[in-house]
Amino acid sequence: MKHSSNSGLVYSTESGRMCPDCRQPLAGCQCKAGAAILGDGMVRVSRQKKGGKTVTLVKGLALDAAALAQLGKALRTACGAGGTVKDGVIEVQGDHCDLVMTMLVEQGHRPKRAGG
Repeated sequence: MKHSSNSGLVYSTESGRMCPDCRQPLAGCQCKAGAAILGDGMVRVSRQKKGGKTVTLVKGLALDAAALAQLGKALRTACGAGGTVKDGVIEVQGDHCDLVMTMLVEQGHRPKRAGG
């Protein structure tokens, strides 16, 4: 069986996701290459009810944590709503799917509507 140079540990139950370059847990990554991108690049915008309130979710953005936080702030400001960024997902309070989709397209992303 042939092994490629790209093979290696990508997740450990002990320490979570692993950096593909330095083979360290992402939290302790020395090269920061593995921590750079949080999403898979397939941008999905959906609406969800949380605790009886509607929330617009943006998942899959291929951005680092700082850029994701900056985009989240810009989206919340444009929508005039609160929200947060956690685990690579932008949450905007309220139903703002159309406005969020428009803003993402303007910034060069190719979002898709997910869910109903």
